Amino acid sequence: MAFEEDLEATLTRAFEQATSLYQGRGFQRRVGFGRRPALINVDLANAWTRPGNPFTCEKIDDQIIPGVQALLAACRRNGHPVVHVTTCYQVTDETVAATDMGLWHHKIPIEVVAQDNPELWAIDSRIEPVKGEQVLIKKRASAFHGTYLAGFLRANNVDTILVTGVTASACVRTTLCDGLAEGFRTIAVKECIGDRVPGAVAWNLFDIVPSSGPWARARSRSPCHRLPVPRKAPSPSPTGAATGTSGPSSSWKRRWWKAAASRSCAISAWSRSARPS
Repeated sequence: MAFEEDLEATLTRAFEQATSLYQGRGFQRRVGFGRRPALINVDLANAWTRPGNPFTCEKIDDQIIPGVQALLAACRRNGHPVVHVTTCYQVTDETVAATDMGLWHHKIPIEVVAQDNPELWAIDSRIEPVKGEQVLIKKRASAFHGTYLAGFLRANNVDTILVTGVTASACVRTTLCDGLAEGFRTIAVKECIGDRVPGAVAWNLFDIVPSSGPWARARSRSPCHRLPVPRKAPSPSPTGAATGTSGPSSSWKRRWWKAAASRSCAISAWSRSARPS
């Protein structure tokens, strides 16, 4: 515990200095929230959430699972799309060239999440999917790499993704980076993101903020709590992006930010500049 506290204090000092550098050079801009969010839970499957596995992460039972449960409840109540992402492989024999593991097995024990061992790559039962929610299997770190995720989100007029899961240093990080590259407002929910070693979450979330998206805190209630549900979804543009009134006078924007700023909403106001202009 003392080690982790010392590490946190050291990282905090380093972040303060780095923040001055970044902001002085025009980094750490904020994208904020759009009109329609979706929840993306990355690799919250048994191989990562249950003890005794090579990929087991820290703070799962006391922090990450309860936080994701709150997010799920709010998203389901408000009709926001939910995607559960997991990882598994069909060919885990390292001697076979035609494997879907790529070269990952030369670096990490990815062969343990074999497709024929579903109890490991199944979504944790404490946050198990319900009817109508997507379960997406990926082969690489990012939930977007080689999957239908971006198309699914655009078809549902989603413009904002709340990303949770593990690990901060790999699959969550690359999902956030690719999400922004695909044109989505990316929000990392800090208390719902984990890793295997102390300091990894804090460092990675700080490091991605300058270029790939802000983070929000999940408190006792979800960031999706009481966010308005559209009566009619915005129609897609020819490029696939959601269209509609976006100026400061938009009633949608006023309602959204009124809800987000409410004390009953669980978004921590990380910066006034997070609001889209």
